[in-house]
Amino acid sequence: MLPVVVKNLSKTYREGKLEVAAVSSVDLELHKGEVVGLFGPSGSGKTTLLSMLGCMLKPSGGEFSLFGNDIMSLDERSLPAIRKAYISFVFQGFNLFPPLTVYENVMLVLTIKKVESTIADKRARDLLAAVGLKDRVDFLPRDLSGGQKQRVAIARALAAGAPLILADEPTGNLDHVNGRTVMEILKNLACEQNRCVVVATHDNRIDDLFDRIIYMEDGRILSEKRKET
Repeated sequence: MLPVVVKNLSKTYREGKLEVAAVSSVDLELHKGEVVGLFGPSGSGKTTLLSMLGCMLKPSGGEFSLFGNDIMSLDERSLPAIRKAYISFVFQGFNLFPPLTVYENVMLVLTIKKVESTIADKRARDLLAAVGLKDRVDFLPRDLSGGQKQRVAIARALAAGAPLILADEPTGNLDHVNGRTVMEILKNLACEQNRCVVVATHDNRIDDLFDRIIYMEDGRILSEKRKET
């Protein structure tokens, strides 16, 4: 079963009497163990598409299968359970909880998932060690650099165990070295665990890290390029 299959997917907004197509006629299949980059200028529709893939935004039309679930047939009340079961997000703004330590930010997701405490503790510490933050577990977000905050966000996304990870401009607030480091961590950890990863980005400095690059413009997919093996 493919993680994601969309056909003729669209999102249209109304502005007065006008209809504005943010995404039009998108066909897309995503595979396990694949890291996909969504590229395109501002307003190209990549963030809108990412939001629809994350069930944060309901499509206006088309077909959308997420791990065998027909998303178009579900009402809004059903979507939080779908997101909890299948999707993790990594945001440009990190979205860490300021009063919580690095360890507690990751543990919060595991607590919500009702993972047994001993297992959750080991998973949180193992992931933080994997992203290079073993010596920062008791730090608050205010005491971290931007790159370190993004690593916490990645550890938190992976801790949830979701098979689909969606990242919106995860390197946007980082310099080249830190941006590449967090993408390498995300790619390596996700691929090792056979997750599907989709990253919306403007950052051409990391395009060699993607298995497939999808270029969008005016709400449509213009081209796809697979990494040569």
